[in-house]
Amino acid sequence: MISAGDFRNGVTFELDGQVVQVIEFQHVKPGKGAAFVRTKYKNVITGSVVETSFNPTAKFPTAYVERKDMQYSYNDGDLYYFMDLESYEQVPISADKLPDSFKFVKEDMICKVLSYKGSVFGVEPPNFVELVVTQTDPGFKGDTATNATKPATVETGAEIKVPLFIDEGEKIQIDTRTGEYMSRA
Repeated sequence: MISAGDFRNGVTFELDGQVVQVIEFQHVKPGKGAAFVRTKYKNVITGSVVETSFNPTAKFPTAYVERKDMQYSYNDGDLYYFMDLESYEQVPISADKLPDSFKFVKEDMICKVLSYKGSVFGVEPPNFVELVVTQTDPGFKGDTATNATKPATVETGAEIKVPLFIDEGEKIQIDTRTGEYMSRA
């Protein structure tokens, strides 16, 4: 059990049968009346965000979300297969449980598979990936406007904006959280 007075960013607990994670919290002690904890939390399964206040003495059951490193193997239609690195067991995960940032993941990359009580509800790709540019227009000499970018397709099929000096065949580093070009690899 965890009390609302012990909330910290990232704490997961059960609320009305749902697993939620604290995003922001603030202990408020008004001049008149009782103290309370203003909290913004996210439902880890649906992704919805809610703001509410709790009495600091309110208690909630702690929810243990398991984050396990697994290797992405392949996809077959709507199912994506991940291999457990300890037992070598193949775990199928449906496409609707994958985030948009999964488009930057190629086969054999290690991802974190999130589960609660044995039920998988999400996948976290690595924060940074290195991918090869497979298609982009050539940059022309004299195209030197500040921060000019052009579209490029990487080996996973995802399209991102890259600086004009990047050519086909170059390996670049991408931040999967924002989908932005970081640097040459």
